[in-house]
Amino acid sequence: MATASETPVLDTIAAMTIDSIERCNMDERTLILSRIAALVAMDAPAISYLAHVNPAMKADFTVEQLQDLLVAIAPVVGTARVMSAAGHIAEAFGVTMALAESEAEAIAQAEAQSRS
Repeated sequence: MATASETPVLDTIAAMTIDSIERCNMDERTLILSRIAALVAMDAPAISYLAHVNPAMKADFTVEQLQDLLVAIAPVVGTARVMSAAGHIAEAFGVTMALAESEAEAIAQAEAQSRS
């Protein structure tokens, strides 16, 4: 019997993702390119891209490579999907930056409190 969790949906998605990565023989860069291309093709929401920001950074995926990916798949998925994806990706990166700033502020406040 499974144990109860406060985030069963996220836990399931994380488990599926881990299982997929463990069974895949692609290098990190090819894997992230494939996943982002699939998200674009599905017109995925920003939160779906958010889950791929850290793996993309870990694979040294650059903005230029992202642009190349969008250019490469535009004739297949269409301009509307590519433009939608660009907006969702920008939103995901914005959320990531806001979270990083919030975390940095919390760390700075904790350090200031420990000094006083």
